[in-house]
Amino acid sequence: MNLKRKFVIHLFISRSSLDTYHTVVGKNLLEGLSHWRGFPYLHVSNHLLMRYTSQAIEVLVEEFAKLPGIGKKTAQRLALHILREKTEDVERFAKALLDAKEKVVYCVECQNMTDNTANPCIICTSPKRNRALVCVVESPSDVIAFEKTNQYSGLYHVLHGVISPLDGVGPDDLKIKELLARLSGEKGQHIKEVILALNPTVEGETTVLYLTRLLKPLGLKVSRIARGIPIGSELEYTDEATLTRALEGRAEV
Repeated sequence: MNLKRKFVIHLFISRSSLDTYHTVVGKNLLEGLSHWRGFPYLHVSNHLLMRYTSQAIEVLVEEFAKLPGIGKKTAQRLALHILREKTEDVERFAKALLDAKEKVVYCVECQNMTDNTANPCIICTSPKRNRALVCVVESPSDVIAFEKTNQYSGLYHVLHGVISPLDGVGPDDLKIKELLARLSGEKGQHIKEVILALNPTVEGETTVLYLTRLLKPLGLKVSRIARGIPIGSELEYTDEATLTRALEGRAEV
C-alpha cells in the first residue's frame, strides 16, 4: 500500500507584494498549483493569505478598495476610521448608503438624479429656469459643475455616457430617445436652443456629430460650448489642437 504524502508549503509575502496583488488572485494561484504535477495534496490555508487579523476588516477594506480613486492604503484608512467611530455614527452612514441606493432615481424629464419623492427634479420644476434652453451633458457630475458657475439658468438633459463603439456603447445605450421624445413633446414647444456640452474627446465628438444630425431637422438651434485657452495658461505651452479650436471659436470684442 502506497502512503500518500502531504506537502505543506509556507508562503511568506512581503508587505509591498500584498499592496500590489489582490488576495484572491494569490489564493487562486496557489490552488492552481495544487493540481500541478507532484503536488496533488497541496493545501492552502486562508490565514496565510490574510493581511489582517480580522476577516471582517479584510472584507471591509476590499469593499472600500472597489470605489473609484480609492487604493489599498486609502481603503485601509477608511476601514480603520469606521472602526473608531461610534456605533450610531456607523449606522447613520450605512443608512445614508442604503437610502441613496433605494431612493435616488432618474428624473422623468432631464434624466438627472433626483429623489423618488421629487420627480420631476427641482431644476425641471423651478419657475426661475429658462425653458428655451436645454444643455445636454454626459453625466450628473457635469450638471453639478455648471450649477456651481451660477451662470446658466436653463434646463439640462443627461445622456449618462457617450457613444463608444470600442466599449460596446451605442446610441441605444444612452438617453437619446428620451431627449428626442422630450423635444417633440408638448413641453418641447418652448425649447428654442440645444447646447451640446460634452467632453472634447473622440467619443464626445462622435456623440456631438450624431446628435447634431438628429436635432437639426427639428428646426432647433444647436450649439456647443466654446473650447480654447484655459484662464491663467500661456500660449507657449498650449498644444496645437487647443490653439486651433481657440481660433475657430474666437469672438468679437
